[in-house]
Amino acid sequence: MQAVASQPLLRTGQATEPARPYDPAYDPLVSPNPGQGRDYAPTYWIGTAGAPPADDGPITHDIDVDVALIGSGFTGLCTAIHLARDHGIKATVLEANRVSWGCSTRNGGQAQCASGRLKRSQWIERWGRDTALRLHEEVCAGMQTFKDLIADIPCDPQPGGHLYIAHRAKAMPALEKEARLLREVFKYDARILDADTVRREYVDDREAAGAMHEPEGIGIHAGKLAFGYLRKARALGATVHPSSPVLAWETRGGVHYLRTPGGVVRARAVGVCTGGYTSQGLHPQLRNRLLPILSNSIVTRPLTPQEIEACNFRTHQVITDTRVLRHYYRLMPDGRVQIGSRSAITGRDAPQDKYRQFLERDLARKFPALAGIRIDYSWWGWVDVSHDMMPRIHQPVAGESIYYALGYGGNGVMYSAQAGKRLAQWIAGQGRELDLPIFSSKLPFPNVREMVESQAFAPFRRLGQRVLYRWYHLQDEVL
Repeated sequence: MQAVASQPLLRTGQATEPARPYDPAYDPLVSPNPGQGRDYAPTYWIGTAGAPPADDGPITHDIDVDVALIGSGFTGLCTAIHLARDHGIKATVLEANRVSWGCSTRNGGQAQCASGRLKRSQWIERWGRDTALRLHEEVCAGMQTFKDLIADIPCDPQPGGHLYIAHRAKAMPALEKEARLLREVFKYDARILDADTVRREYVDDREAAGAMHEPEGIGIHAGKLAFGYLRKARALGATVHPSSPVLAWETRGGVHYLRTPGGVVRARAVGVCTGGYTSQGLHPQLRNRLLPILSNSIVTRPLTPQEIEACNFRTHQVITDTRVLRHYYRLMPDGRVQIGSRSAITGRDAPQDKYRQFLERDLARKFPALAGIRIDYSWWGWVDVSHDMMPRIHQPVAGESIYYALGYGGNGVMYSAQAGKRLAQWIAGQGRELDLPIFSSKLPFPNVREMVESQAFAPFRRLGQRVLYRWYHLQDEVL
């Protein structure tokens, strides 16, 4: 890509202060845009990460750039890092609110060897064994990319693997079958543990009927990682501009005109990295391509040594359970417990106390010694789920210099590093080398396409989600 001249913005030596408070009811399915200059959600990650690093301030006048990246979360910043390191391209990153304001500072901090929400067995069912094997190689390469990127970032890594706990005895046969497939077909050393072994050697989760242990899995501090990515991207020459939402997007003569409150960014290529905070009106290629769902998290006060012993926490590994509406949890480096699971259906309902209370109840069910423990942090955030449960890193229209990396379905902490690498390849003109289905096809529409292409259908999509959640609850707890 040949560089174009641009009028540079003044690089600042400090973080841009918020102009507006955090909006707890924001909903990407119905809100026209994610706002401008809003403060962070009150997460554990933001509360304990230290002061945000310097950024480059809002866009203040019209500029010409080679590459504009929309979204400054893990994906946007990793793409900027890979563009600079691997291709010599210095990107301009546009963020509506504060840097890494969305998914990247509201997740559970779990990096697993996965991409999307489907298991390896489901990959084989959908694409066949050969493609599934290559997709497995891709996510394993992604884990290595992630490890390499965070090696010099002090983000409190907790390595050791991933413990996938059967929350009921009826879940064990499926776990055993999946573990056997992972070992025999994918040569991935997944092991089955019985309930006594889980409770004695790992953690006394009172629901555990056994578990599958897989060797890859790392817990990280999401805020420290986001801030580390920001420092790294800027050190490589990328510019990162908060308080600069894209209010309108027009393409003329191969140039993208991205209108922000402070000026128009004229870009020769655009990468979209907005995750679960992708507004419906950002671009026609993105409308109704994602179903954003809410996930809640709480973090306790630090446990006493007696409480840790009562729960028999002998591991800091990342843990999930086998519910469809799964829980993700772990013992943090500072002795707190973090646990998360599904939340409200709509942004309007998200602030209700009952969703925090659900998590407190679930924590006590797993660990009775923690019943009534003080909760120091509680938050929720949107997850970008694609309609076929798998991400896409893709150029949706051949010949148009628009690209996106979206749809991780809750597995973006690790895979965003690899997605950034792959998105950088697309932008640098090497995307045709990527031939896996997650690179060669668009994010799909829902099945009833003619009904959902209208934003007015959003309430009915949410009605369907309510019905599904009730069915999933029956599957998880009753049937």
